[in-house]
Amino acid sequence: MTTLYIRDVPDVVAATLKERAAAEGKSLSAYVAAELATIAARPTNAEIVARLKARDRSAGPTTDEIVAAVRAGRP
Repeated sequence: MTTLYIRDVPDVVAATLKERAAAEGKSLSAYVAAELATIAARPTNAEIVARLKARDRSAGPTTDEIVAAVRAGRP
């Protein structure tokens, strides 16, 4: 496992993280490691875009159908 050192963390941020860790009954290190794991598990915007581009949209509505539905919903 890798050890990370983070410099120049504002005091208010450090205090908030310490409070949240204590509220969950965790050490600051364990809390921050869990938060970093959550962040790392999220896909990047580029990954999301790539997934969306790879989807098969041939069965979806046409542009004209979408425009008609939007217009039908307007007063």
